[in-house]
Amino acid sequence: MLDKLASIEQRYEELHNSMADPAVSSNATRVREITREISGLEELVAKYREYKTTRDALEKTRVLVRDESDEEMRVMAKDEIVKLESDETRLLGELRFLLLPKDSRDDKDVFVEVRAGTGGDEAALFAADLYRMYTRYAEDKRWKVELVDENRTGLKGFKEVVFEIKGKGAFSRMKYESGVHRVQRVPVTEAQGRVHTSTATVAVLAEVDEVEVDVKQDDLKIDIFHASGHGGQNVQKVATAVRITHLPTGLVVTCQDQRSQLQNKIRALGVLRARLYEIEVEKREREQIETRRSQVGSGERAEKIRTYNFPQDRVTDHRIGLTAHNLPKILDGDLDAIVDALTQADQSEKLKAAGVV
Repeated sequence: MLDKLASIEQRYEELHNSMADPAVSSNATRVREITREISGLEELVAKYREYKTTRDALEKTRVLVRDESDEEMRVMAKDEIVKLESDETRLLGELRFLLLPKDSRDDKDVFVEVRAGTGGDEAALFAADLYRMYTRYAEDKRWKVELVDENRTGLKGFKEVVFEIKGKGAFSRMKYESGVHRVQRVPVTEAQGRVHTSTATVAVLAEVDEVEVDVKQDDLKIDIFHASGHGGQNVQKVATAVRITHLPTGLVVTCQDQRSQLQNKIRALGVLRARLYEIEVEKREREQIETRRSQVGSGERAEKIRTYNFPQDRVTDHRIGLTAHNLPKILDGDLDAIVDALTQADQSEKLKAAGVV
């Protein structure tokens, strides 16, 4: 990692020196390019230089402890070593973080889609549990949650529920939730007390701007119908719900929770763009040899990522081998410990891939 940082600092100095070259300084386009690159390296280089200063001070203080005959001076130097070692560790951690490849989607709002999998009514109830877990987690983060679409069952479950979470860093915290979630418990409909296994799938999609995904109007089939959710009598009087079919891919998006047809159309197009963008991201990853599909953040929806075991009060995240207890608290939105562990594991994988550990 230190060799990589040294080469980055060298590049930074070369860029600064190149600005003195008349052939460069007279080329406005080139100046903008160099200025942009310098700006991108500035924080990292400043942190690296702070680390080098701390490291040098630590080496000199260790020599002082070794050679100093005055006991009082030795004690003071030892105290300084403790502080400098702490600073060195902190700066190394900050440098590793700054070296991580940046995900441009991390600060984006997200669309979350939760669908009942295998298990019938119990799977639908589990989907409702996951929906509540994520909404409570969002509330704790002071994020805003807006329902997009829902397909309820008679037992207060969901065959499918789609909602949007708006807030800074929403995607960075939610992106590890994509995949198959499994629950092991005695269903409310089970008279003999047998434990059943059911599943629900979660998809987390970063919201994307119109300029990032070009959706042609000719590629869309738009149907208008009466809303069937709990939007109240107002939404029942007129047809406000919108179903958009993207003809090239066959993707279908429905939105019926907004009060106007226009609002539902805008929201549905947002979900569609997010899905199309995700398809493109996955396509690019498949085409790359160094794909991250085996890593924590791959979001493979076919893989079982987590098990919620009620009899043993245990939650297991299979991607990193993490086991946590107090399942009711986790289902009430206490996800930070799990998300932090997943984030740390993902960062470690990225650091290895970047050759900085």
